[in-house]
Amino acid sequence: MKKEITWEEFENIEIRVGTILEVEDFPEARKPAYKLTIDLGEEVGVKRSSAQITKIYGKDDLVGKQVLCVCNFPQKQIGTFFSEVLTMGFILDNGEVILASAERSVPNGTLLR
Repeated sequence: MKKEITWEEFENIEIRVGTILEVEDFPEARKPAYKLTIDLGEEVGVKRSSAQITKIYGKDDLVGKQVLCVCNFPQKQIGTFFSEVLTMGFILDNGEVILASAERSVPNGTLLR
């Protein structure tokens, strides 16, 4: 287990739900990945993210899916692409990633608390 954090530290992490609008292949990435376009609601807007989820998810499986994203990390440059949010998931022992999502549909941009 990692070091414990305070409630105030946790509140600084902005985790929001968003709906995947578009999925593109990302052949320039070192590891197989997709480029995701995600609607994170009015306050955050539409953001892009790179996600190494090609082992389990096909592009058609992802459009319309709600996912959890960390919205207040600095953007990360991956080749010529800028990932603006971190799409969250559970990394299995074999390296596959299961996306983190809401149990039921919630409005885009809703904060996780």
